[in-house]
Amino acid sequence: MIEAVGLTKRYGPKTAVQDLSFSVRPGIVTGFLGPNGAGKSTTMRMLLGLDTPSAGHAIVNGRRYSEHAAPLREVGAMLEARAIHTGRSAYNHLLALAATHGIPRSRVDEVVDVVGLREVAKKRAGGFSLGMGQRLGIASALLGDPATLILDEPVNGLDPEGILWIRNLLKSLAAEGRTVLVSSHLMSEMALTAEHLIVIGRGKLIADTSVEEFTRSASSGAVLVRTPDAVRLGKLLGELDGVTVTTGDDVQVLEVSGAESEQIGRLAAEHSLVLFELTPQQASLEEAFMEMTKDAVEYEAVVTPRATAVPVKEHAA
Repeated sequence: MIEAVGLTKRYGPKTAVQDLSFSVRPGIVTGFLGPNGAGKSTTMRMLLGLDTPSAGHAIVNGRRYSEHAAPLREVGAMLEARAIHTGRSAYNHLLALAATHGIPRSRVDEVVDVVGLREVAKKRAGGFSLGMGQRLGIASALLGDPATLILDEPVNGLDPEGILWIRNLLKSLAAEGRTVLVSSHLMSEMALTAEHLIVIGRGKLIADTSVEEFTRSASSGAVLVRTPDAVRLGKLLGELDGVTVTTGDDVQVLEVSGAESEQIGRLAAEHSLVLFELTPQQASLEEAFMEMTKDAVEYEAVVTPRATAVPVKEHAA
């Protein structure tokens, strides 16, 4: 389990993380989200004792990271996959890490196979592609068979097969009762991988909730109805208290606010009206994230109108 209590980090006049508190429970994958500059990397570095908090503290598996006698056996981390000795082979890189914690060679062989690097294990890690480097970083994190994993952008550089592999791996590790904290900018992947979210912006906590609740809170609550009896159904719904019906260009489509899909379906059935579609409008994780963090974006792009091309006059020769 990971516990952050009042974590604060200042760099001179700039506060990167401010009074941040959260817990990461075992048994589920927890996504750690935030815009660029939100303080995610700084927070993870404080969890791992790489940065000293200006205030507050972080506990991993009941102790501060620095208090663990064999931290690789407690916490597996990947903050920068390319932080490796480029002259060593992947196998020797893992072997050197294992030697620092008395981890047997057999475990090195196991993780090499788990991450799919067997064919290139004896090649210099400095020549690895981005995806291969990611796999080596994940192998390093798994080396001590830790109860807790902290991974920053683990799918970066992976192909579709690799993304599916890491998704299933993280879920299986969580299912074993491990604590899994994953930072990522890929909202579509987080929606498929994580069950719980910790979202920060400008160093402050924005949300600490389930993926389901996070997306629900950003949803409009409207229901899309497609029916050939749109006029009749719209009139019936409009007579209900608190219900608003909006029509668009498609005469068969209604957008209904203030009524649940079950209520709409029963009303249609009572009046023998045909329904082709009855869909609650749920925000995607990306849409919810953009809505929740819109005021916490540090680097915001400005969209300018495209320049109008000026025709060049041709001159006679």
